[in-house]
Formats: sequence, structure tokens, C-alpha cells
Amino acid sequence: MNHNRLPYIVLFATFLLFVSCDKSGKLKNPFQKKKPSVEYAMLPLEDSLPKLSDAYKKTKKREIENFFTNNFANDFENMSFLVAKNGQIIYEKYDGFADKENNVLNSPETPLHIASVTKVLTASAILKLVEAKKITLDQKLTTLFKGFPYPDVTIRTLLNHRSGLKKYNYFCDDKAIWGRDKTLTNKDILNILITKNIPLDYKTDTHFTYNNTNYVLLALIIEKVTGKRYSKAMKEIIFDPLEMKNTFVFDETTPIEKGTPSYKFNYQKYPFDFLDAVYGDKNIYSTPRDLLKFDLARNAPTFLPKKILDEVYKGYSYESKGIKNYGLGIRLREWETGQKLYYHNGWWHGNTASYINLKKENAVIIALSNKFTRKTFQMKRLSVLFGDYPFTLKDTVATE
Repeated sequence: MNHNRLPYIVLFATFLLFVSCDKSGKLKNPFQKKKPSVEYAMLPLEDSLPKLSDAYKKTKKREIENFFTNNFANDFENMSFLVAKNGQIIYEKYDGFADKENNVLNSPETPLHIASVTKVLTASAILKLVEAKKITLDQKLTTLFKGFPYPDVTIRTLLNHRSGLKKYNYFCDDKAIWGRDKTLTNKDILNILITKNIPLDYKTDTHFTYNNTNYVLLALIIEKVTGKRYSKAMKEIIFDPLEMKNTFVFDETTPIEKGTPSYKFNYQKYPFDFLDAVYGDKNIYSTPRDLLKFDLARNAPTFLPKKILDEVYKGYSYESKGIKNYGLGIRLREWETGQKLYYHNGWWHGNTASYINLKKENAVIIALSNKFTRKTFQMKRLSVLFGDYPFTLKDTVATE
């Protein structure tokens, strides 16, 4: 034997020990990273969307500035605001205090509490798990939570607010059930539903009632299926892949000082209360720029299969006449013209938020505020700058 070749023979033999064949006979590489069981969100390629001309952006920027001047004059305090089309920012503005006591101003990197806009992100993570076949839309919660006492409640009826469950903030402040003197968590709410004989408000899937309890349970389903805390699962499925670097979940493990303060209209600071550790229905902090990345991914054809998207962007509640409806984690307005507007508002303590997804025009309007104002809910009127929506830029009536 040629002893000079011995080291190479040993090296090759060692390599063979680490490489094996799968059932199809193909070699498996042990150094290759294991493919995740859930396909994470992905940003579309930058050059995949048409570029806006400078003239177009200049015109739209002027129209947006005129909207604020004509409706709010200089009263645009504590608003983080962004308008974009095809992923390109047309206009953004950051105003007011992130922390008035310490004279810290809001900036593009300041995470603000997005209140119920959180539901859009929670729903998106659930839908990614549906895509991965970890759960199904019509799966009953009795298959996920032992002792769950509502046999007809499904994941779909949580997403579209047709579960019939009671609102947790309506019964958990009762001392006989929980009380306001101790912090409430998602797991506490589930345990209360299982053990305290809380009746349904109405028979499941008979009509719509907007209800935070639904999204508390959806967050727990994410934890159950992934085996990870909601905060970590959201980071892995949504935040990190989309480079949402200033976005995080606030829960009972989060230091209070990490949350950007919110204020009443007179700059009186809102204190934390016993409901402030509950997540899924609220408690994501983010920025307009991060939410723009999320919007870009959500609208990309690679985000979810068409079969699932068709279930997301349709109304489920037609018991009462009107243009307002709710899909799977998104509000919608449907007009007789066939035009549809997709959006979600939020309000928690002094925080208000609005996410307006102009799906057809691939435009987005995002408004966040940490000092109480209803102005955020008026921003959907800017949709007329991009499509045929029946709003007016002149009227200043708040439209939630």
C-alpha cells in the first residue's frame, strides 16, 4: 500500500460515514441545513415590481401633503405615517414623542403598539401553518386543546370572528373569575374558558361579532403547533425573514420599559394594566417601514397559494345588509361597483393604528400613533389617490 495515500483514504471513508442515501437512492448531505417544516415569509425581489416615475411620486406626495394641510392644518402630532406603491415609499412622516418624559422623538425606527393590526400578522402566521398542512381551516379546537368545551368552534370561525365566544375583557375583570389585580395571560384565558363554564354568546357560525378572544386562541394554536412561544414563532415565520428588525411581541416576559409609552390626548401617560400581557389580538410593536415589508410579502404571489388567498379575501358575514364585512384576519368593504377595500384598524390605550391594503393597486397606507387620535382612522380616504374608491378628501368625518 502507498502510505502517502493513507490520509486521503481515511478522509474519504470518514466522508462516507456521514453521507447516506434516502429511500429514493439519492445521497443525503449531513451538512445541509434541514428544510423548515413551515415555509417562511419571503420578500419579493426588488426589481420584480414596476418602478414609479419621479413625476408620479412628486404628484402623489403633493396630493398627500394637501390632504393633511386641508384637513388637519398643523395638527399632525404623534403620527408615524407612510404611503407606498409597488414597495416604493411615496411619502412618510414621523412626528411627536416616543417618550415625552425623556424628550425622545418618534423616528422611522421607533416601534409603536399596532393594537388590533396585530390580528393581520397573527392570521398570516396561522395561514402559513395551514399551507404547511400543520392545521386546517376547519379543524375544531377540541382537537388541539383538551377539555375545550365548545365543539363547533374551528380555526376558521376564530379568524372570521364567528365563533360565538365571549370577549375575555368582558368576563376576566370579574373577581369571581379572575379580577383586575393580577396579570392575565393567554394560557389563563384558555384555562378560564375550559374550567369556568363560560357560555357562548351565540351559536357558533351564525353571525359576526368582532372579538379579541378569537385571536388570543389563535396565538395559542401557533404555540401548540410550532412548540414555541408566540413571540419566537412570529419572529421565525414572519419578522426575521422579512427583515422586520424593529418589530417584536410584548408578552409577560418582556421588560415593561421595552414598550414605547402611549398617551391620552393631553399627554397623560397610560399605565400598564392587567390585560397588557395578552397577545395575538394585540401586543405587536412595529414601524410603518417594517409593516411595508410585511405588506409587500403578503401581496406577493409566493406568499400563500391562491386556494388559501381566495378564502382570506372574501366576506363571511352577510346576515345584515351593508358594505362592511370581515375575511380571515382582514376587514373589507364591498361596494355594488365590485370595488373592494381591505384594511384593519386598531385601538389600545392611547395607541391607534390603521393598515390599508390597496391590493388591486399594490399600494399601502400605514398610520400609527401613540397619542390618542382618531385621525389614523381617516387615512383610508387617501385610497382615492390610487383607485376608484367612494371616499372624498374633503370631508373630515372619522370613518372607523
